[in-house]
Amino acid sequence: MKTMITGALCTSFLLLSGCNSEPANSNVKPETSEITTQKTKLTSGIEKANMDKSVRPQDDFYLYVNGGWLDSHPMPADKTAIGSFYDLRDKADEDVRAIIEELAASDSLAKGSDEQKVADLFKSYMDETRLNALGMTPVKPLFDEIQSLANKDELASYFAKSQITGLDSPLYYYVSIDAKQSSRYAGHIWHSGLGLPDRDYYFNQEQRFEDMRNDYVAHIEKMFALAGMKNGKQAAKSIMALETKLAELHWTRVQTRNSEARYNKFAVSELNTATDKFNWTAWLKTLGVSDQKDIIINQPDFVKGFGELVSNVSMEDWKTYLNWQVINGYASYLTSELDQQNFEFYGKNINGQQEQKPRWKRGVSLINGNLGEIISQVYVKKHFKPEAKARMTELVENLRVAYGESIDGLDWMSADTKKAARVKLAAFTPKIGYPDKWEDYSSINIHADTLIANLQSADLVGFEKQLEKLDGPIRKWEWHMTPQTVNAYYNPTVNEIVFPAAILQPPFFDMQADDAVNYGGIGAVIGHEMGHGFDDQGSRYDAEGNLRNWWTENDLAEFKKRANQLVEQYNGYQVFDDLNVNGELTLGENIGDLSGLTIAYRAYQNSLNGQQAPVIDGLTGDERFFMGWAQVWRGKRTEKGMRQRVATDSHSPGQFRTLGSLSNMPEFVETYGIKEGDKMYIAPEKRVKIW
Repeated sequence: MKTMITGALCTSFLLLSGCNSEPANSNVKPETSEITTQKTKLTSGIEKANMDKSVRPQDDFYLYVNGGWLDSHPMPADKTAIGSFYDLRDKADEDVRAIIEELAASDSLAKGSDEQKVADLFKSYMDETRLNALGMTPVKPLFDEIQSLANKDELASYFAKSQITGLDSPLYYYVSIDAKQSSRYAGHIWHSGLGLPDRDYYFNQEQRFEDMRNDYVAHIEKMFALAGMKNGKQAAKSIMALETKLAELHWTRVQTRNSEARYNKFAVSELNTATDKFNWTAWLKTLGVSDQKDIIINQPDFVKGFGELVSNVSMEDWKTYLNWQVINGYASYLTSELDQQNFEFYGKNINGQQEQKPRWKRGVSLINGNLGEIISQVYVKKHFKPEAKARMTELVENLRVAYGESIDGLDWMSADTKKAARVKLAAFTPKIGYPDKWEDYSSINIHADTLIANLQSADLVGFEKQLEKLDGPIRKWEWHMTPQTVNAYYNPTVNEIVFPAAILQPPFFDMQADDAVNYGGIGAVIGHEMGHGFDDQGSRYDAEGNLRNWWTENDLAEFKKRANQLVEQYNGYQVFDDLNVNGELTLGENIGDLSGLTIAYRAYQNSLNGQQAPVIDGLTGDERFFMGWAQVWRGKRTEKGMRQRVATDSHSPGQFRTLGSLSNMPEFVETYGIKEGDKMYIAPEKRVKIW
């Protein structure tokens, strides 16, 4: 139901999931404390049973470390991906489920309390019998309202209203920090409104895309029939035709990564210069932002084309399209038949998932997405230890020191740019584990027997909270992932790096393991997020979070030269015989990986204080460090899921995140004696070092 503004606001370690928004100053090297003095008592943290020693590490280090696991773990029918991240997500789901079910079992929860809201939202979702009996009744008022729309002015108002209550709209409004004036919030417009995962799904002429488009039309027809709507066959053709016209206007994923190109500020009084074929007054009034002086349009040529579509497409076709937004948006919350057909197309056809996840897992996701920080407060008390936060804080500062040393040692960067980079590094704000201030859910109304109304209330309150930011101070306390999220992110407009509690577990972070594997795991994650502050887009923001150039002309040219080398390298990685990694789309994440791993290695060496690392389980410290990185990416995905991921995700597949970063590191080459002829060999003059 909720549209994700991918690439616009913050950059996550994994696929952007939950990252939905948009200074610690220390150059002093922290003392190593007990992290290093206890090494002899700690484990290696390497899961040797997962290795495949028939593979030469010089040829494929990923398979060498993870091949045994890949061979012994078939894909479960209810999943599209398994691996390190997904194991932790499953554990987090189980932990959250226990919290929710304990609340749901109580019959003494005070009405209006946070606990009652969690319990009753979960109950309203889990009661399939009631949902089947209600059928389409909960959304009938929406169909009636759509049918009553008399003209294009009312259509403009409805686009706004539908978004406020949680449905998709081609013209998507959100509030985030003004990238060129980071002390204020501003309204933004993003393009949306497609039913297929990406614009290219509408135009790629390969047979599998042609088949998917045909299947999508058939799916729409089936959904209209299950919803009791007439003329489904004609409706499906009309919807596909309109979505294809919208898709023609969408920017590509690579285009939308460009922060400068996305920044187009318009005075609200001059929005007609973007398009005069759309009733901006009606749209802004319904959103509740008529009094705003300006608005930032991310893709202005989309807005111009959208205005033409509003003008030229008939009201009947728009109504048909809007009916589809209701059916598609609420399909998982209505009848079992609609829910199953929705899965048949999006889960099975697009992602290759053979069975639905258990309903309780989907219920947990629903709670996390709508009332997440209520659960978070219990989750962190039960599952996040204070000593983990203390050790993470120390690791962050060690990485900050190492990053500074690396900046100082760059031979391609001038003193002026190094100085500015150092200022930005010192201004990074780390957030670890959980927020200092929790979200307020008091305005949301939740009842055990009104699922659709519950979701609409949560979406309405969420939208109102966005509007409250306008003309107010920057909410630096705000988090954009819950603590129970297995991920991390960098937010450029506040220059912060954020590490939720749930990722601070093995294989990323092991309190019982030696430093080496932790630096190769969570250390590289920390470095990755710091690296986003200096990737091809993050490097355009200064220490204050403003989008401005702080580079000399020559330094920027040198940076771009190295970035282009990385694009070429990753373009060469073959996912399937007919599909390669998109080096441009994944550039920012690849820079983050390479920078993060490089800096984590430096920080690890610093932590040794000139001493030799112990040999544990027959492995040297350097071996454990590099294996720690590789085992983080242990995982597999269905073919359909992988194809969809490569087309839409700014992250390279895990195998190539492992191989690409390591192949460029001289320390890895030396540790494993990689030479010309080995598959992971890159000639020294072609290896990329950016930070």
